[in-house]
Amino acid sequence: MIKTLFTGSVSACFELENNSAYSCENEYTVKLDGETLFSSDTNVFSLFGLKPDREYTVGVSDFGEIRFRTMPETCAVNVRDFGAAGDGVTDDTQSIQTALNCLPPGGRLCFPEGVYLTAPLTLKSHITLDISENAVLLGCTDTARYPVIPGTAPDAVTGEDVHFGAWEGNAVPMHQSLVFAEYAEDISIVGRGTIDGNAQNSEWWINVKERRIARPRLIFFNRCKNITIHGITAQNSASWQLHPYFSQDLRFLDIAVNAPKDSPNTDALDPEACDKVEIIGCRFSVGDDCIAIKSGKIELGKKFRQPADHHTIRNCLMQNGHGAVTLGSEMAGGVKNLTVERCIFRRTDRGLRIKTRRGRGKYAVIDGVTFENIRMDGVMTPIVMNMWYNCCDPDRYSEYNTTREKLPVDDRTPYLGKFTFRNMKCLNCHVAACYCDGLPEMPIDEITVENIDFTYDPDAKEGVPAMKNNAVKMRKAGMYFDNVRKLTVRNVSVDGCDGEELEAHNVGELIKE
Repeated sequence: MIKTLFTGSVSACFELENNSAYSCENEYTVKLDGETLFSSDTNVFSLFGLKPDREYTVGVSDFGEIRFRTMPETCAVNVRDFGAAGDGVTDDTQSIQTALNCLPPGGRLCFPEGVYLTAPLTLKSHITLDISENAVLLGCTDTARYPVIPGTAPDAVTGEDVHFGAWEGNAVPMHQSLVFAEYAEDISIVGRGTIDGNAQNSEWWINVKERRIARPRLIFFNRCKNITIHGITAQNSASWQLHPYFSQDLRFLDIAVNAPKDSPNTDALDPEACDKVEIIGCRFSVGDDCIAIKSGKIELGKKFRQPADHHTIRNCLMQNGHGAVTLGSEMAGGVKNLTVERCIFRRTDRGLRIKTRRGRGKYAVIDGVTFENIRMDGVMTPIVMNMWYNCCDPDRYSEYNTTREKLPVDDRTPYLGKFTFRNMKCLNCHVAACYCDGLPEMPIDEITVENIDFTYDPDAKEGVPAMKNNAVKMRKAGMYFDNVRKLTVRNVSVDGCDGEELEAHNVGELIKE
């Protein structure tokens, strides 16, 4: 069966429904109105260069066919008609921004083949950027060309804070991102082209901890809604690549996000305090987390109480980064209703990575998380739930955050609820199969692990399964659980571990079948 994920004015995205992760068992052929276009084997595929407001029939061998209609548009204009050179040398910022400013609602700005050197660009509502194959939006390397956006500014009448900039869960000043929108809606960025932050040729990756103002993201959306990013390649951002912030109704479809493995803080996609997010058919290979779902640090969590809610991650390929799917550590507003299915993780440090700690607060609730039909290969530790995360905060080494004694539950205490992991194959693990460490005063409520096979790399590397104080290095360890209220382990094999296959400490109820 073929499922339509998105139809724009000139592009469309489809998903094949089956039981395989990321790719079909066999290659298939795609036809459009009876004409053969290409062959592929991925579960998600896309069409580009379509005509607006027109009906089509797409057929896939062995999966049937489906009719769809592209969306109408008011106009389509070429960025070169506004003076953009696209030669990779000329500064095209003014030409591109002028074209964006002039574009009417429902309009599409086309980037034909070429390299468009630009400083930050500001988008507005009801437009489409169409970046064609072999077209590149290339960030300029002069850091002074990236304006500083304040974290907040007071309303001139009421004095209330209006939020603009952010970094790692706090409303703080930041450099404007290369592609930028705030308080906007109905924006699409489509095509097989590339948005390249060009950070590898600038100073953004040098002495990053000494910077007073947060580095720019590649794409940043603040309090926006109905956003679609389809088909493009995003790469080499100064920091996080894609950062939607307090936004809703977001679709990331059939995109690729790349950065060198040693590049600092180059997370692929970090939706923060967002509602209704779809990440489907994407490919990530970066220097930090592939996907990091967040909801702000303590002050934002208290003020807005806005959880990351209704996120779906499906048919994606995650490679290299620190975590394939990470929750936190900035999760003071909570994370709920997350489904990750039919994905492949390769050579990431961790598969699922939950990072929280004392102090994140009573609204820091993670609940309703399901991982299903996942394939991992070469992942250091496939499942990590860590309530002792020790990075980034000034009090990381304090007695409050290091003592293993049971402390009183108060407004600073986070909560981890129900988690289900089923139908997974985790091959060539290194450090441990599973490492889940709750708080003595607030155990992880319920973990179900079923129908999972773990095997180990014969040349497994030693490492720490979770970033916490007093972490102990492991190699070929089995499943480790500490401070869990209810644990169910059903039809799980741990083949080749050194030591116990299952260690359960301070587990209230253990069901093993």
